Amino acid sequence: MKTLAFFLFAGIGGTGFAAEPTPNLPPAEIVARVLRANPTVQAAVSQLQAEQANRSRLEAGPYEWSVRVGAQQRKSSPNSGPNERFSEWNAALERPLRLPGKAALDAELGAAGVALAETAQGDALHETSRSLLKSWFVWLRESATTNQWTAQLALLDKQSKSVKRRQQLGDAARLEAVQSEAAQAQAEAQLAQASVRERSAAEDLRRRFPGLPITAPSAIAEPTAITGSEQEWLAAILEQSHELGVARGETQRAQALAGRASRDRTPDPTLGVHVSSERGGEDQILGAYISIPLPGSARRSASDAAFAQANAATYREAGALQKISAESAALYQSATAALATWQASRNAAGSLTRAAEMTARAYQLGEGSLNDLLASRRLANEAQLAARLLQLEALELRYRLLLDAHQLWDFD
Repeated sequence: MKTLAFFLFAGIGGTGFAAEPTPNLPPAEIVARVLRANPTVQAAVSQLQAEQANRSRLEAGPYEWSVRVGAQQRKSSPNSGPNERFSEWNAALERPLRLPGKAALDAELGAAGVALAETAQGDALHETSRSLLKSWFVWLRESATTNQWTAQLALLDKQSKSVKRRQQLGDAARLEAVQSEAAQAQAEAQLAQASVRERSAAEDLRRRFPGLPITAPSAIAEPTAITGSEQEWLAAILEQSHELGVARGETQRAQALAGRASRDRTPDPTLGVHVSSERGGEDQILGAYISIPLPGSARRSASDAAFAQANAATYREAGALQKISAESAALYQSATAALATWQASRNAAGSLTRAAEMTARAYQLGEGSLNDLLASRRLANEAQLAARLLQLEALELRYRLLLDAHQLWDFD
């Protein structure tokens, strides 16, 4: 099996963070292709196209030319003459006009919608990246668990054969053979469960992200220390946060809508010209007219509602800032503490492994019991498995921090 590793060089402007290698991850070019093909990302792309079309609609305005054509028959019954009938017709051309300033606000509203859709597209890509990273490490953890139980089963199988051989030579009791077989059976059960979970995680990864190569790495990379202060990372994450950008974009669009609703409290007039022919063509009429709606309480209420929505969007933006700041600070603390936790766990696993080896040598020399050996091997296995999982957790937290700061998989 080949080690999955690649080097991605990216940085955060003004932070001074250096690019770092990112082993145990799939190749960046494949990740980019898989992410961009994701349905959630494709939906965001389509939404951007819709907002671009909506901007063109707003810039063009909602008003169009209207043509009116009519015909009528006039019957005249004078007292001093015979009745007369006349064919008459009339036509009018009219169009509502946006008052000054409204067109500029409509253009601003359309641009705000496009900007929001662009940010939402980046947010969809980032959230999908988060989901991929999480699913990837779920599979890596299950794969590491399977490997650990495979190694443990191999040790117990070797131990069981040794005990059976000693029993045949009369150097071991039947009880020891039973204990050895029981420990081996327990390991087989644990390995079977781990294998099922690994296959399930791999299948979930394949179905969620088709095209992603799923090849188990031959080794788990050692996590490295997080460089940079909490404030530097927090500033970088907030600067790059699409979630916060979406909240800000919604605020800007809500403010633009409020401004437009305020202007709509003054109705737009309709201007028109008309011609008509009366009394069979004896009278030709040419005129112009203007129609102005009389504003009512509905327009005022719509404006008040739009301003209230703008205030609500402002508060949602403040809430998003608090949420992202708290989550980012917690992520930084977890990522920095994970390294020390893994190192302590690795040291403990090393000590327990050496203790198990010493117990095995003592048993071979007839100075210890099989029960002590099995117990020491069980403790060593649990410690090794815990160390592996904590190692992967430290890697995942580091990569999540890099991802949120756009130092990893920055495909916007």
